[in-house]
Amino acid sequence: MNFKYKTPQGFDDMWMSSDGEVLTGLWFEGSRGQLKHRLDCAEGDMPVFREVRRWLDIYFSGRQPDFTPRYRMDNLTPFRRDVVEAMRAIPFGETVTYGDIAGALARKHGIAKMSAQAVGGAVGWNPICIIVPCHRVIGANGNLTGYGGGIMNKVRLLSLEGHDMSKSTFS
Repeated sequence: MNFKYKTPQGFDDMWMSSDGEVLTGLWFEGSRGQLKHRLDCAEGDMPVFREVRRWLDIYFSGRQPDFTPRYRMDNLTPFRRDVVEAMRAIPFGETVTYGDIAGALARKHGIAKMSAQAVGGAVGWNPICIIVPCHRVIGANGNLTGYGGGIMNKVRLLSLEGHDMSKSTFS
């Protein structure tokens, strides 16, 4: 089941999907992220959608919610799980680079080096945007790259969290 969420002005609206129990997808309408989700299922409301809407209402008011809606990520490989855990650890209002995550995962696994590009692929795979904050992962030197939800939504999300975007570059 899907549900459309009306975002504040300046953001594209969002869609959420559920298996009836937990959130299985959250994405910006019309974004590349939409390609990961089924759009041919019924629209409707359910408790998990109300929980996600409450979370999004708090977030879009400029605050970090003090709870996490119940969600499930299908096709979660061990590498993707590591990257998701790294993204979930990024505090509200802060950013890390793909290279930062790659370095941390290399240390965690006792290897000399891990590919920042591989991390980028796992970040881009994320089916639950904002709640799993892939928008907080940026390129080296503040470069804002490859956000599946659309680069302008990424800029606005980071601005909402208090970032000065005047020094950022876009690609």
